[in-house]
Amino acid sequence: MQGKIIKGIAGFYYVHVQETEHAGAGACGIYECKAKGIFRNRKVKPLVGDNVLIDVIDKAEYKGNIVDILPRKNELIRPASANIDQAMVVFAITQPEINYNLLDRFILMMDYQNVPTVICFNKIDLVQDDEINKLRDIYEKCGCKALFISTYNQSGISEVMDTLSSKTTVLAGPSGVGKSSLTNLILPEEKDVMETGGISRIGRGRHTTRHSEIFYVSEETYICDTPGFTSLMIPEIEKENLRFYFSEFEPFEGTCRFHGCVHMNEPNCAVKAAVEQGIISSRRYQSYTEIYNERKEQKKY
Repeated sequence: MQGKIIKGIAGFYYVHVQETEHAGAGACGIYECKAKGIFRNRKVKPLVGDNVLIDVIDKAEYKGNIVDILPRKNELIRPASANIDQAMVVFAITQPEINYNLLDRFILMMDYQNVPTVICFNKIDLVQDDEINKLRDIYEKCGCKALFISTYNQSGISEVMDTLSSKTTVLAGPSGVGKSSLTNLILPEEKDVMETGGISRIGRGRHTTRHSEIFYVSEETYICDTPGFTSLMIPEIEKENLRFYFSEFEPFEGTCRFHGCVHMNEPNCAVKAAVEQGIISSRRYQSYTEIYNERKEQKKY
């Protein structure tokens, strides 16, 4: 039977089998499986998100063996997973304030791995429309889909569900932004999927998610929930190539005074002029310069 690995713990892999014409209602469910030694010999490790073939060894107890890993559409480094269609990152518009550098690093990391990013801005009930419009303008220019929701009054959740439909989505976000609350709205039957931690007096949510795990939402729809993060290491991108991962720079590529301009200290730079004119977000450009200088420093050592 064919299924999808939704969790891996201590050498056991939990494989979700959907009801199909080959796997009837009695066969669908979650099977506890071991991976055959052949994968070790091939130096291939099963990943969360892998589509696999399993042999059932105990039908009543839902136990089996993984006998083959089907070809991967892609393989993410962080979080370690396979066959991901998109990433949805959750940030609160306020309480806590947006960490723009962290958000831009996440977009960069996903772009590097050829995974489209959807940004889900939560807590819109606490801000004015002009703040929402400003964020939409900034992040749609850099090629992301931007959703604006409130887990408090559940506005925008139907658009989230439409965006998730028929895809496997990595769900990520720092603590205190409402990611756990959103997960519980996406998976209302799974009351124990997330212990939604209360917000502490200093405004930080309690960290709850401890490992990457895929949850079945509906037919062909899965979410891969990942631990909260506070920092992201940037992939090994040469500083000279970093500009290609900021898609709002693209219209100005080749129009600077110098060929190969990296939009830092060069005179007559079209990108810097666009920042000064408000065409490119100064916040995004600030993230670019911070990451560029970080790559420059790392190269020294």
